[in-house]
Amino acid sequence: MLTGKTAVVTGGSRGIGAAIVRKLASQGANVAVVYAGSQALAEELCAQCAAEFSGKAVAYRCDVADFTAVKDLMAQIKKEFGTVDILVNNAGVTQDGLLAMMKEESFDRVLDVDLKGAFNCIRHCAGMFLRQKHGAIVNVSSVSGMIGNPGQANYSAAKAGLIGLTKAVAKELAPKGITCNAVAPGFIETDMTRDLSGQDNGLLAAIPLGRMGQPQEVAEAVAFLATAPYITGEVLRVDGGIAM
Repeated sequence: MLTGKTAVVTGGSRGIGAAIVRKLASQGANVAVVYAGSQALAEELCAQCAAEFSGKAVAYRCDVADFTAVKDLMAQIKKEFGTVDILVNNAGVTQDGLLAMMKEESFDRVLDVDLKGAFNCIRHCAGMFLRQKHGAIVNVSSVSGMIGNPGQANYSAAKAGLIGLTKAVAKELAPKGITCNAVAPGFIETDMTRDLSGQDNGLLAAIPLGRMGQPQEVAEAVAFLATAPYITGEVLRVDGGIAM
């Protein structure tokens, strides 16, 4: 159980992020729900968590790609909750397109949010973790960062970079009892992918388990890694076997 612990979840207002928030809250954690888009969705999720679970949930708006904004965010969260015990870097964007036609802005924006955003959050939580000599970081990567995906050069590069960041941070912070791991989801059924979930879609044939994953299944893996004190530097695929 995570009673008395505080978790920060970026990209926490919908999809996989919202499932992670609910999972951690169900285990008793206080949760800082960081979002960039819909305030209404974030506040509704916080209200649901407050009604159903014992911990506190507070929504914070922040563009994680902004180094200074993340510094201010972590200061606000520390003031509200006292400290941070778990950091889940889930915030991400996609701007897909074939490499030959991809705009520089599309490449930069995806790396800024998906990779630099995780660095920014780790960088500004590291001080708290080092002082208290504990902390758990879970980065949400993707199988696209492990095996690549046509039309996603920017996204695959960012998610592969996130795996490298995970391993470097794990080695650097391990002497202080701080863990850093990653999950690598495959095709997960969210608002962005629901139109791909039909049984007649050829995509399903590439997934050994024959179906798309659910956000809750990724959340289970995140919660496991967030509470596993002797696992660090690991990349746990949640992909139905597609990247075997």
